[in-house]
Amino acid sequence: MSQPGENSSAFGALASLLGHRFRDPNLLSAALTHPSVGERDVRRQYERMEFLGDRVLGLVIADLLLERYPDEDEGALSQRLVSLVRAESLAEVAERLKLADHLTVSASAAGDGGRGRVSVLSDACETLIGALYLDGGLEPARAFVRRHWADLVTKGGSRTLLDPKTALQEWLQGRGAPLPTYREISRQGPAHAPEFTVEVSSADGQAARAVGSNKRAAEQAAAEVLLRRLEASDD
Repeated sequence: MSQPGENSSAFGALASLLGHRFRDPNLLSAALTHPSVGERDVRRQYERMEFLGDRVLGLVIADLLLERYPDEDEGALSQRLVSLVRAESLAEVAERLKLADHLTVSASAAGDGGRGRVSVLSDACETLIGALYLDGGLEPARAFVRRHWADLVTKGGSRTLLDPKTALQEWLQGRGAPLPTYREISRQGPAHAPEFTVEVSSADGQAARAVGSNKRAAEQAAAEVLLRRLEASDD
């Protein structure tokens, strides 16, 4: 896919969803260009914006939680924060924005379903937040996060406070089932951007696989998939 220009329909549609008109369209293009494209400068800019976006997201979510839950202590707020900034939450927002449709990725990554991976979507969402901050300061980044995380914050509940591996473990234990088992299936990609495939299985033979930028992220993503599958079959 070509990089979006300021006058392209793709750029305009995404800018509308973001609620911000970029003064520097190159920032948006850079945020939508995955490191798999390969150029060193592209990777460096993307990773720096991802780093920034992660910090901005944490700040805005922390402020939002203080506002929404004035009576909760630090421990409870920290649990909520961890849940709301984890890869799966970022990927959920990215899916709603159809961010995958706007990403520029390498041919090999695109052919392997790279655009739809949790790790790719979550990283892109963080990078996008970083680009918003660089282009317009804190306000457009804050507005974006508050708008697109509002329902995730409102959901609350014990499930939201747990990471997927813990949630899966507690779901199985609550039904008297053994703990799930995790197995690394493969490790691919260059050293600077490895991709881990992990499979998690329950004692009854159900299993799910997922990919992550590290083993822990892959385990969390696989646990999320299996938990949803088990919950659906339990209804």
